[in-house]
Amino acid sequence: MVRAYNGAVPRIHPTAFVEASAQVIGDVELGEEASVWFNAVIRGDVNHVRIGRGTNIQDGSVIHVNRRGLPAILEELVTVGHGVRLHGCHVKSNCLVGIGAIVLDGVVLEEECMVAAGSLVAPGTKVPRGSVLMGAPATVRRSVTAEDLDLIHRSAQNYMKLGAEYKAMGA
Repeated sequence: MVRAYNGAVPRIHPTAFVEASAQVIGDVELGEEASVWFNAVIRGDVNHVRIGRGTNIQDGSVIHVNRRGLPAILEELVTVGHGVRLHGCHVKSNCLVGIGAIVLDGVVLEEECMVAAGSLVAPGTKVPRGSVLMGAPATVRRSVTAEDLDLIHRSAQNYMKLGAEYKAMGA
C-alpha cells in the first residue's frame, strides 16, 4: 500500500516496483527500477526517505527515520536483505546489508560495503568505503574482495530484473 502522511505523498518512479503487501508511507522517494518486496515497510513520517535507482528492499524489512535531522538515504544499487532494520542512516551506492542486520541512527556506510547477516551497526558509526562488517556490535573485519563486489552487483541486477517481471505480471 502506498499512502500519504500529513500531506506528503510517496513519489515512485514509473519503473519502480512496490509489492501490494508492502507499506510505503509519507515523504518517500523511490528511484528508477527500485523495488520494495513483500511486507516491507518504509515510513517517511517524521523525516524523509530516499531510495536510489536499482535499490531493492527485500521481504519484511523496515526503513524508518529520526525527527532529529536523520532521514534514511539509500543511494543506487543497494541490496537490503530480508528482515533488515534501517533507521535514520545513509547507505551509499553498491552496498549490501545482509539478512536480519540492524543499522541504526547516524550510521554512514560508504560505497561498496557489506554488512553481514545478523549484524548490529551501532549509532553514529562511519564505515569506510569497501568494508565488510560483522558482529554485534559490528566491526570492520576485512575489505571487500572482487567476489564480494560481484555478489553486490549481481544481487542488485537480479532484483531489478525480478521487479520488472513482477511489474509486467501486474503484481
